[in-house]
Amino acid sequence: MTYIITSLCLRDAGCVEVCPVECIVPGKPETEWPWFYIDPDTCIDCGACVPECPFEAIFPEDEVPSDYVAKGGERLSMPAGTEGFDETYDGSNHHGEPVHLEHTRTLEEGEIIDLTKDNQPNYDYFQEGPGYSALD
Repeated sequence: MTYIITSLCLRDAGCVEVCPVECIVPGKPETEWPWFYIDPDTCIDCGACVPECPFEAIFPEDEVPSDYVAKGGERLSMPAGTEGFDETYDGSNHHGEPVHLEHTRTLEEGEIIDLTKDNQPNYDYFQEGPGYSALD
C-alpha cells in the first residue's frame, strides 16, 4: 500500500519536507500534473505527510474516498483542459512561496466527489510521466 495525494492538493509542500524517503515530488509541468505525487515504489507508508497537508488531500491508497463530502470552499485542481476547472487559485505554501494554479474548481458544501479517480494519475506520474526527472 502507498499513500495518494488527491486533487484536493494545492501544492503546499509541507508533505515534501517531512517525507523521510523523499518520495513526494511536485508535478511538472503544472498544467499537466497540477498536484504533488508520491512514488509508490519508494513510499514506506509512514504517514508523516498526512498531518502536514493543510488541505487534507492525502490518504492511504485503500482509504481514498469514493464519496468525499465537501465541507464547502475546498478546491480541486485538475490538468488544463478539464471541463469545469476554470477558476484560478493564488495562494502560498507554508514557506510563503506563491502558488498559482489556473485550473481549479471550488466545491460547495455537501457536494460529493469521487477522489478514487486520483489514484491512477499518481501511478502514471512515475510510470508514464516525468517522475523524478521533472525535478531537473
